[in-house]
Order: sequence, then C-alpha cells, then structure tokens
Amino acid sequence: MDLIRNPDEIRQQLWRLLGDIPPPFLPSVSILSTRDLPTCTLEHLTFANGLGDTVYGYMLLPKGIERPAPAVLYHHEHGGKYSLGKDAAIKVRENGYAPGLALVEAGFIVLAIDAYGFGQREHQGPGGASESGASTELSLYKRFVWEGRSLWGMMAHDDLTALRYLLSRPEVDPARIGAAGMSLGGSRATWVAALDERVKAAVPISQMTRYRDFADSGNLRMHTIYYYVPGMLVSGLDMEHIVALTAPRQQLILTGDLDPLSPIAGIHKVMAYASEVYREAGAPDNLELVLYEGVAHAYLPAMVEAMVEFFRRAL
Repeated sequence: MDLIRNPDEIRQQLWRLLGDIPPPFLPSVSILSTRDLPTCTLEHLTFANGLGDTVYGYMLLPKGIERPAPAVLYHHEHGGKYSLGKDAAIKVRENGYAPGLALVEAGFIVLAIDAYGFGQREHQGPGGASESGASTELSLYKRFVWEGRSLWGMMAHDDLTALRYLLSRPEVDPARIGAAGMSLGGSRATWVAALDERVKAAVPISQMTRYRDFADSGNLRMHTIYYYVPGMLVSGLDMEHIVALTAPRQQLILTGDLDPLSPIAGIHKVMAYASEVYREAGAPDNLELVLYEGVAHAYLPAMVEAMVEFFRRAL
C-alpha cells in the first residue's frame, strides 16, 4: 500500500487543485448584533473574505462554562436548502436536534458560517438579486472557473479563514478545536481538518467515499456543482489521502451503508488506506467509522448524539 510519505506535499497538491486562491488569514470581524438565547449568547457576525465577498456567521457562546473552552467549527449541509445556511446550527431539524445548540449544551463554543450561495449569501453571485439558490451556485461556479478558481476552493478558503477567527477568540482554547457537519458540511469538515492541523478532532457525517468510486457509480447528477473539484480524478489523490492527512488526530466518520452519495465500496477503500496511515502514526484507535445499516443519505438523531459524545471525549 502506497501510504502518505510527505503530508505537506499532499496538502500543497490539494491547494493547487482548489485553484488560484490566496492563503486564509485572520479576518477583521464585525459583530452585527448579539442575542440572548436560553443556553448561549448568539453573536451575528460578518467579515470580508479577502476575495471580494462578505461572509456571515453565528458565534454561539455557552453560558456558565469555564473558559477558555473547547470549540467546534460547524458546517451546514446542502440538500437544496439554500436559505438555511448557518441557521442549520440553531434550527431544530427533522431529527429533533439543532446540532449547534446540542454542542452548546455540552459545553462547546460553536462557529457556523454561510457557504457561498447559502443563507445571507444566497444572492451573492454574478447576477446579484436577479438569481438565487441553485442559479447563484451555478453562476459562481462558472465565474470562478474563468478566474482559475473553483467553487469548492472558495468554500474551503472561507471555512479556513473562519477557523482562524475562531482560534483567535479569547473565550476559545486553541488546543481543543473540532470540525463537524453533514453532507456538504461533512466534506467541508474533512477538508478543513486535512488542510489545517490545528483542528484536533473531526466528525464528517453522511458524506464519505472516494471521488473515483462515486464517479464510477454513474450518479453524478445526485451531487450539485460544488462537489466537483477540477482535476481531482487525474491528480493521483482521492478521499483516502484527504482523510489520512488528519492522522494522528481523532476522527469519527458517521454514514449510512446505503447512501447513494457515498458508495460503500469507496468507504471501505478510504478506511483501509487511512487506517493504515493511522496505524503507522501510532494512533490506530483515533480513526473510527460507524456505519448505520439500512440507512441512505440521512441525519439521524443517533448521529448528532454520537458527534456530541465524540467531542466530549476528544476535546
């Protein structure tokens, strides 16, 4: 098995795949408003991403906890829910949970931002107010390709910039940072943990397989345009290399065994490779996969509960 020998070279190659994007930086953040919730203080914040766009987010600060405290960068899903964005962290979902609030109740500070085309950025595309949702997403993809960038790369840039802000907050213990999310958010969490070693624990939910295995499934129509990183299939890299870059840090993968967006054969290939990297790093128990039998693309109550319990242990 040809394992990772130089993680820094792999990271550099991933950045090249993401396009002509400058390094993330510590942004200057403005607090738009502060709201008192039963278990936390919610700060509505914004920052310029250095690439001509504005990012909006929520910082959730639990009440009555010792600080500096552990923190989680929470990444919202896709599912065509363009108007949801960062509100995915605080809105009670179909599974009965608001994931960000569940983390807050367990003592974690949470930061959640809108990805390109979502939430307060739904009209933040080339067409402005004339387009929204999927139209904004597709227009952004086209524009970024013209600029030598990728939509995925721009999302990763914003997530990593948000991470730098999270690390800078005096309420946060920078040695105890996690990343988590479901679907689109699962991939965002995986990439953030791979590209920045200051993420100490990651929980990707309901999105985990090899890009090649998904391509071979013939179901490309099932993922929207954000998922397609130019050059990925000919790069010599795949999801197993990205997952393995988190070694020896802790990682819990939660997914259904019937998820069409995560072909099961690809999951097993990812785990076979990454588990060997973790073993060689001296941390074989720090990578875990939980497969939910008979489950397709879903966000189960058990997944939220497993995420929270994992972070309790890991952070």
